[in-house]
Amino acid sequence: MKRILAVGLVLQLLLVSCSTEKVNLSPISDEITKDLYSPDDVGIKTEIIAYQSELSNLISSFPKFNNRVVDKEVSNLKISLTSYIEAISKKDKKTRQNSYNNYVVAYKKIQKLRSYLNKDMDEILNRYMVRIKTNVNLLESIS
Repeated sequence: MKRILAVGLVLQLLLVSCSTEKVNLSPISDEITKDLYSPDDVGIKTEIIAYQSELSNLISSFPKFNNRVVDKEVSNLKISLTSYIEAISKKDKKTRQNSYNNYVVAYKKIQKLRSYLNKDMDEILNRYMVRIKTNVNLLESIS
């Protein structure tokens, strides 16, 4: 009789221990991993980085226009965009808003000054400005 009970107890232990694949002693650990590795969050961060990279590349490759006033405003635009990118990375909302406002002012001034450029330079400037505006708008829509 004792032998049957011992065999029954061993079988129960085997069944119970085999059915448990993963032991989770802390109920908090599931919540932490959900927050850290949320697929949506990773996708958004990836998009933000992609748009920031595109803006950085546009800033670094922006051409000179042989027009002192246009070049000055392009410089102001570059500074504003650089500050904007840094503010997004640091999650500084106040600096981000100020940089965005400076970007808008510089963008509008450049649009007015385009009439002083020849046709080829105007087209080049327009391509850069459209790409910049697209990336900034996409960043604004995500954040």
